[in-house]
Amino acid sequence: MNEISIYNTASRRVETVVPHEAGKITMYTCGPTVYHFAHIGNLRTYIMEDVLEKLFRFAGYEVHRAMNITDVGHLTSDADTGADKMLEGARREGKTAMQIAEFYTKAFFSDCEKLNIAKPETVISATSCIADFIKLIEILLEKGYAYLSGGNVYFDTSKVKDYYVLTGHSADDLLTGVREDVTEDTNKRNKTDFVLWFTTSKFGEQELRWDSPWGFGYPGWHIECSAISLKHLGEYLDIHCGGVDNIFPHHTNEIAQSEAAIGHEWCRYWFHPRHLNDASGKMSKSKGEFLTVSLLEKKGYNPLAYRLFCLQSHYMKQLVFTFESLDNAASAYDKLKGRVAALKASVKGGEAADGAAVKEYHDRFIAVVGNDLNTSLGLTLLYDVLKADIDPATKCAIIADFDTVLSLDLLKDRGEDGGEDLSELEELLIKRAEAKRNRDWAAADAIRDRVKEAGYAILDTPEGAKLKKL
Repeated sequence: MNEISIYNTASRRVETVVPHEAGKITMYTCGPTVYHFAHIGNLRTYIMEDVLEKLFRFAGYEVHRAMNITDVGHLTSDADTGADKMLEGARREGKTAMQIAEFYTKAFFSDCEKLNIAKPETVISATSCIADFIKLIEILLEKGYAYLSGGNVYFDTSKVKDYYVLTGHSADDLLTGVREDVTEDTNKRNKTDFVLWFTTSKFGEQELRWDSPWGFGYPGWHIECSAISLKHLGEYLDIHCGGVDNIFPHHTNEIAQSEAAIGHEWCRYWFHPRHLNDASGKMSKSKGEFLTVSLLEKKGYNPLAYRLFCLQSHYMKQLVFTFESLDNAASAYDKLKGRVAALKASVKGGEAADGAAVKEYHDRFIAVVGNDLNTSLGLTLLYDVLKADIDPATKCAIIADFDTVLSLDLLKDRGEDGGEDLSELEELLIKRAEAKRNRDWAAADAIRDRVKEAGYAILDTPEGAKLKKL
């Protein structure tokens, strides 16, 4: 079994992933809060999680992955105060919370499909798991890790041996960073305690509420991921994924409550891709027209150009988005598609791929990308294949193999992926190259004129002839 390493937030170093059960990987992904469209910063994280899952499968592992859909109880503040995002969405659009959840869940998966992000095999909405949340909270109360106060159920963080295991902070570090505008919850025993179940809160008009042993109310945000993961992936989770902004307090609280309930280490590896920022700093949905996949499409971009843009950078580096950088990625994507289309057109009928060569490059790809998910070097290896002295059929087979992880639709015809179909023009480039080798300059000039009539110029480069739109 090939080794794959990632940066583990818990240990703060790159580690080889050793699953709890040999040959099998369990992954949990913090899913979206479905109160609005996902912006492309959110989707960078999901792209990198998608690559990670596909790389494990590529390396021969059996992968079981689950994701939650937060459709109740996500508060914007670390202190369980702030604003309820689902309520915000319902008020903004004059709909019920469930109507908002249904619409934006569909929108999220539509965006994922456009970006070739595979849907996890298990996707669970929070509102479908209320009984599971209640059961887990009852266990925490029975074990003395939770308490009732002011009508709510709280988790007692003072009972946890190392509450800050994921961040390396101390209690003093946290207090230094507390915002002055956060209203203190006087029902808490400790400042870091968090709500497991609300029956009383500032959201008295909360639309979604359920009966519980503690009264009519609704779950806190943090409990849902623990309950869903424990139910569907078991007590030993290999990799937990999420945005870097989830590290504290969300994932910190997940660890505390999960390990308190099960009595042993829950998850060994924590995967947190860094933010995508715009020129003014972190991307936000509160800045008016925020950047979405639909907006990129309206501006004429293929969503897979954005996927390539993300793959060109390491997931542990903050990435700054500009339309100039996206233009560069879009140009690189078009050129890459053109080269692969020309290569595909040059494969002779009945020509078989060299299986040994495909296996060799398969292993090289795992070695490169499996070293802390280095997708940039994976793309470099792809270009090496295009330049290598290998027959076209084998090259196409290797590219198809790589693309099961990269998911850039490299071998799809242009018409299939929503772009302009240039396959006929690319075939003309091949015929022109053959005419030039035969010194048939008249035929080469005639092909150049035909390409020009179609709205393209031919650029001769060291890597071969390229098409450029006039």
